[in-house]
Amino acid sequence: MEHFMARISHLVRRGSAYSARIRVPLDLVEIVGKRELVKALGTTEEAEAKRRLYPVIANWQREFDDLRARRALVPADRDHAVWDHYTATLDRDDEARAKLPGDIEIEAERAAVFAKAERGEIASTDPFVIFDATLDLKVKQAAGELAAEARKAKLAELRKHLSKGETALIAHEVDDYLRRNRLLVDRGTPDWISLARHMMRAEIEALQRTLERDRGDFSGQPTDPLVKPATGQRREVARPGEAIMEIFEVFARENKRGVSKDRINQCRRDIGTFIDVVGASFPISKITKVEVREWKQLLTQYPVKATETKAFAGMNIRQIVKANAQLGKPVIADRTVNRYLSSLSAFMSWAVDNGYLDRNPVEKLALRNESMTPAFPFDTEQLVALFNSPWFTGCKSAAEWRNVAKPGPVQIRDHRYWVPLIMLFSGARTGEIGQLAVSDVRQAHGHWIMYITTEGDKTGEGKSVKTAGSMRVVPIHPELIRLGFIQYHEQRVKDGGVALFPGAKRNARGQMMADVSREFGRYLTRIGIKSGRGLSLYSFRHGAADALRRAVFLDQQFGFILGHAEPTMTGRYGIMPQGMLEQRVELVNAIAYPGLDISHLSWR
Repeated sequence: MEHFMARISHLVRRGSAYSARIRVPLDLVEIVGKRELVKALGTTEEAEAKRRLYPVIANWQREFDDLRARRALVPADRDHAVWDHYTATLDRDDEARAKLPGDIEIEAERAAVFAKAERGEIASTDPFVIFDATLDLKVKQAAGELAAEARKAKLAELRKHLSKGETALIAHEVDDYLRRNRLLVDRGTPDWISLARHMMRAEIEALQRTLERDRGDFSGQPTDPLVKPATGQRREVARPGEAIMEIFEVFARENKRGVSKDRINQCRRDIGTFIDVVGASFPISKITKVEVREWKQLLTQYPVKATETKAFAGMNIRQIVKANAQLGKPVIADRTVNRYLSSLSAFMSWAVDNGYLDRNPVEKLALRNESMTPAFPFDTEQLVALFNSPWFTGCKSAAEWRNVAKPGPVQIRDHRYWVPLIMLFSGARTGEIGQLAVSDVRQAHGHWIMYITTEGDKTGEGKSVKTAGSMRVVPIHPELIRLGFIQYHEQRVKDGGVALFPGAKRNARGQMMADVSREFGRYLTRIGIKSGRGLSLYSFRHGAADALRRAVFLDQQFGFILGHAEPTMTGRYGIMPQGMLEQRVELVNAIAYPGLDISHLSWR
């Protein structure tokens, strides 16, 4: 007899024993192969069953989230697929060439034919008899040429199929890659078709290399900008028994320090939010400071009692933080963030002792107990001083950061000059501006605009936005046009190249213009504008928001200009009705700074 517990969702009693039970979401039934999951909790005591229930349900939920995540491709998936297929094609070519008969083998076969003739074994003059007797020799002699012709034919067909949007020649390779990487993407979906086209371009490049090898040139490199070594992280998949929560349960049972059950349960819940970030199948051996740092940054924005708030029901930590950006509920204190970090750190220390990791990735990542100092906007006096300083008016050397703060004849007129000004008159983020392509700046309905997007032409440094809702169209402020931004854009068009600011680079962690952000803060200190914390490049963004408030606009009226919005089609590349654009022009043109005169600045 099975009884459902009215007070506890997912808890059922079968006879005297308790079990956890959950319905598989409809969109995952086909993948999971079941409509519901049931697991015995191994107890007849209701209180103990309740305690054991949470980790079981939480683990199932994380597995559902992981399965959903594997139904959509991320850029790193495509990048790895492209490079893997390119290198695998060349590896197969190496293997095939190694198996081709060499001159010695061909000569030996020719000698064998002559020997047969001398022994009278090819006495007939019938052409079919002669052909049969010499067939092996002919095959060996023509093997290399036939292989080259086959590769030429496939290259031609691949190019033809790519131009027509056909995928038959690559379909089996795509499905094999998806299967090996546990990616649950169906044939015919946009993600599958995109991956197929990417892999076709990879094979075209590889086949071109094989033709160069036929001519003796083994030095060729890909010319298609899409075909390059992948830099994004591969999706990690834990082997059975090595998922993070599986190992945690070993840690909890061992309980080396005799920690109370309540604290163990608290650790389990805390670490559950970390699993939300990395995924249920992430192997413990792959945890680094990168994953912990991302989790910590989310925790600093995590609302108080999030799991008890109906508005956040069913959400993971990323979704909760994103939703709270609109709701504005108070976030947990730094000491609470440190408690979460402490929970993971205790587990990681045990993992190091037990050989799962070489070092504890949580070490030295705790916050100070007081909240971090927020960024402040510049006041008018600070803006006047800044735009009359060497960074904008002339410095001793643009190549050495320490000499940028010293007056001199050198004019900085690259990304370092334009990005602060564009932030001042748009409120856009540093990285969003630094990654712009030349084609992202254009005219629409008579207005100059810039597209902040992951779409369009891809620069060498790549494109990303904070959230999908951050993709947007931003009109270019008249003051930027007066300063010569359009002339700068025209010069970049003449110079050629994809990037609008070719000098803007990402660091090893993928952060755009991290060096400029760091040095700008130091520069403010050198010229006496800044002492302590609070002012940075980000201050321009706060200043733009304040300027819009001075113009009597409400935050919800201009949030989308700053990239605080849910994803919409108006953020897509090239889509912007004229009426909507006119509204945005009005907003951006309202950004003004009373008392600030930068008429002395000019790009030329």
